[in-house]
Amino acid sequence: MTRGLQKLQARANAEKRAAANAPPKSQLKAMSEGNKFKCPKCLIMIANYKLIVQHMEAKHPKEPIPPESSFKV
Repeated sequence: MTRGLQKLQARANAEKRAAANAPPKSQLKAMSEGNKFKCPKCLIMIANYKLIVQHMEAKHPKEPIPPESSFKV
């Protein structure tokens, strides 16, 4: 019965090694696809118009907020 235990341990060790060597899971591509609007002042990509308004009010308070129709979607 010792071979069964060794087999389970070897499988567990192999799973640990595979998880350690696996490439990291990045969400950068999904995040960039979700960002559709670009701030006209600092050119940062933002997900929607509501967030653009909040960003402009917080970061660029002296700049006029462009209308939603001025952004290409």
